[in-house]
Amino acid sequence: MHHRRTRSRSNGRSGRTSRTPGNKHTWLSCCARFRFVPPVTLHLSLLLIYGLILIGIGLWVGRRVRDTNDFFVAGRRLKPGLLFSTMLAANIGAGSTVGATELGYRIGLSAWWWVGSAGIGSLVLAFWVGPRMHQLATRHKFKTVGDFLEHRYDRNVRAVIAVLLWLGTLIILAAQLLAIAFVLNVITGLPQYVGCIIGGVVIMTYFSAGGLLTSAWVNVIQLCMLLIGFMLVVPFALFQAGGLETVFTNTEAIPEYWNFLGGSGGGWIYLPMLVPAFIVSPGLLQKVYGAVDEHTVRRAVGWTGLVLLLFAFVPTLLGAIARSAYPDLINPGMALPILLMESLPPLIGAIGLVALFSAEVSSADAILFMLSTSVSQDLYRRFINREASDSSVLKVARRAAIGGGTLALLIAIFAKSIITVMSVFYTLLTVSLFVPIVMGLYIRKIGTPEVLSAIAAGLALVVTVEIISIEQTSGVFTSATLGVIASVTVCMTIWAARRYLTGSQGSSNPPAARL
Repeated sequence: MHHRRTRSRSNGRSGRTSRTPGNKHTWLSCCARFRFVPPVTLHLSLLLIYGLILIGIGLWVGRRVRDTNDFFVAGRRLKPGLLFSTMLAANIGAGSTVGATELGYRIGLSAWWWVGSAGIGSLVLAFWVGPRMHQLATRHKFKTVGDFLEHRYDRNVRAVIAVLLWLGTLIILAAQLLAIAFVLNVITGLPQYVGCIIGGVVIMTYFSAGGLLTSAWVNVIQLCMLLIGFMLVVPFALFQAGGLETVFTNTEAIPEYWNFLGGSGGGWIYLPMLVPAFIVSPGLLQKVYGAVDEHTVRRAVGWTGLVLLLFAFVPTLLGAIARSAYPDLINPGMALPILLMESLPPLIGAIGLVALFSAEVSSADAILFMLSTSVSQDLYRRFINREASDSSVLKVARRAAIGGGTLALLIAIFAKSIITVMSVFYTLLTVSLFVPIVMGLYIRKIGTPEVLSAIAAGLALVVTVEIISIEQTSGVFTSATLGVIASVTVCMTIWAARRYLTGSQGSSNPPAARL
């Protein structure tokens, strides 16, 4: 393997030979010095060094963690910079990089809405739901979303949501680990299980050391690498493709490829599916709990939303570049890895790999955050040992992080492909939490019967739609959209019926009055 750009790639693409950039593309002396290093060796070496740095930072910061207040909500001391970095890093993961680039390859400009919807949801969280949740969390010492749900409704709602989250987070965490392994396999040739282990060990080690506090500081490093990496990858990839005009010329014949509002299978129809998920996600709300004040929530989460709106163009453009340069890919999911390997100088490709690894690891630690805090606080302290000391709960949280991460790691190692279940997780999150959190915050008379019925109705409709595949032909009415509509409808119907039958104003949950 003397020159990687002149050999034919058959793993996930057609038999056409990669474009040879020629001598004029061997510019930039800072990259040329690395040409004697085999690309795989360079990529893997930088990745391992970077992983060790993340672990070291996590262990160092973890020494400052003294109790669950530090582990769960970072002592409620997160200022705008730290909250911004940990929120943005959590939102840019495998779906926002590899997945969004695949969408950009397939449907063009309208792929913007995949990440753009996360930005819109973050803005709603910043200026509407987030400050209110932070106010309640500070007043009542909430550490998890389960604390809010029991305070607002009762322990039954808390238990139902906790069980749904445990199942969902294991699957989505396994999917993130598998995404890491997939990229490492394509770029370095590492077996799937090795890639899963590398990602899993890094995440579990630094997160279990200090929870949200270590995640916040590690996320700063990850975010810097992520942004620097993609700032380098985009112009290099665009230059190698011949410029934006060439990309447009090579793709303009594809129907609706440059239609911003919606090409085939994409566009603004992602809004109702994804926006609510980024408003009610426990992993994001619990990071909001850690803010020093409500002003910090508005600033940091607002910045997150704005950056996501801009970043949404990055994977979209990379997908279009890949479509222009490699129009015959058998698997569009390989568009970003192939760009890193075949269209960039080795050093830039290695930096891009580190950026990609950062994106996926930072998103995975947010998922592990949801799992470990829910098991320790919502299950152990609430149902198993109500008299547990703070130190005992902290130990359980750390063990839950390691145990849950290990279980997800095993699922990822033995699974062939579970990336597609990521959309199922976000659907479950949206349908099960939208009514309890959003309507629970602003409609005081809604109580436990309405909420449990809404969750059941929404999930039942989602399962029905998925089974009979209505979603494939119903456009904007995805299973998530229909599930939310069903949840809200059932909730309001039962509330109205209870009000009519009892002659009262609806449910009289005592906790609602304390909001």
